Amino acid sequence: MVDAVAGVMGGMGMSSAGAASMSGADKDTFLKLLTAQLSNQDPLNPMDNTAFVAQLAQFSALEQAIETNTRLAMISVQQSGIANTAVASLVGREVTVKGSSVTLSGQGVGTQVGYTLDGDATSVKLTIRDEHGTVVRTMDQGAQKAGLQQVGWDGRDDGGNPLPKGNYSVTVEAKNESGSPVSVTQETTATLVSVSFDKGYPELHLSNGVTAAASDLIRVAGETIDTSTKTTGNGS
Repeated sequence: MVDAVAGVMGGMGMSSAGAASMSGADKDTFLKLLTAQLSNQDPLNPMDNTAFVAQLAQFSALEQAIETNTRLAMISVQQSGIANTAVASLVGREVTVKGSSVTLSGQGVGTQVGYTLDGDATSVKLTIRDEHGTVVRTMDQGAQKAGLQQVGWDGRDDGGNPLPKGNYSVTVEAKNESGSPVSVTQETTATLVSVSFDKGYPELHLSNGVTAAASDLIRVAGETIDTSTKTTGNGS
């Protein structure tokens, strides 16, 4: 819409910068400009009727463009508020977002590791690290078909020892029959504790310490949200 305003102002001999600065103008400003133009015209070469009518039409078009811009901005604010309210209503529910973290609730208690393969893979390897970045478990899954995969982890290390409660990161490495990497989208599931808006968009804070943008939301307690963006390589 700013381009439309700039076009009208350009027809009046004003620059795009001038049009942008006029975006907050009102009818009184238009009338003042017109009055000033009439007051300062050359008496020996006054504006003819055709030019005068053209100026009035340009002022009217600019006024309508600015009013439309204002209404669109109001609609955008309203829609943003509705979206924020909807996201905030999910607090306390179990959600799944894009991410590579999993949480163990206690010794000997396992969890699920979720990820989506963008294509068929002949080999899939999961590497699990603790909060210090130390590898505690590797899991070879062999060949897997494209799509969502859920792998159970018993919460133990490679030696069979139960691991303590805490957050762990998972790296999924998948390759196809030619040895090329298969794109992977990893996910993490936990309870949504809170939602913040200080960054200009809804940000989700999960009980396992994961923070993700609302756009990374995949599922809400069984509900699936369509998302077409995938990470490439060996996962996120």
